[in-house]
Amino acid sequence: MDVDILVVDDNSPDGTGKIADEMAARDPRIHVLHRTVKDGLGRAYIAGFKWALQRGYGYIFEMDADFSHQPRYLPDFLRGIENADLVLGSRNIPGGATENWGLHRKFLSKGGSLYARTILGVSVRDLTGGFKCFRRAVLEAIDLDTVKSNGYSFQIELTYRTLQKGFRVVETPIVFVDREYGQSKMSRKIFLEAVQMVWKLRLGMK
Repeated sequence: MDVDILVVDDNSPDGTGKIADEMAARDPRIHVLHRTVKDGLGRAYIAGFKWALQRGYGYIFEMDADFSHQPRYLPDFLRGIENADLVLGSRNIPGGATENWGLHRKFLSKGGSLYARTILGVSVRDLTGGFKCFRRAVLEAIDLDTVKSNGYSFQIELTYRTLQKGFRVVETPIVFVDREYGQSKMSRKIFLEAVQMVWKLRLGMK
């Protein structure tokens, strides 16, 4: 299967955009979407999704570019999507795990998934995971312009809305390896947004 790569760069100060442009100049399968406004993770993902939908891609992956989401799992996703609408890379099912995380980070991740799963009444074990493969029909049905979350809760909202639309979601185990360089973008503001957004989703609030 032919695969194209889109790098969404929010004017990163570390030169990510320039490196991505150089790679794209050498390989026609690599593309770069530059955004001048840094307005959050969720908006960056949505911009990438719209780019892919406009160009007719059938399967659309979402993954981090720092190798925390390891490319070696991509064949597992492609096998899973044959009988599903969304395949989610899960750290919380047998075979899944995290590496190089402290107790606080593990507690936050597992606790956040349990909290969201309990309130929303769904069986997905890793609601906060961001390594995903969508069928294009899912992203078309969700109406990306109506997605409200922008931080930690973005992953929860997309998976929940996928389930609400009646699509089939399956999980495939992954080992999430913490980044070697840079810092997590998790903050108190992002965490509180997630706590509140789960209830808004549950109550059907706009």
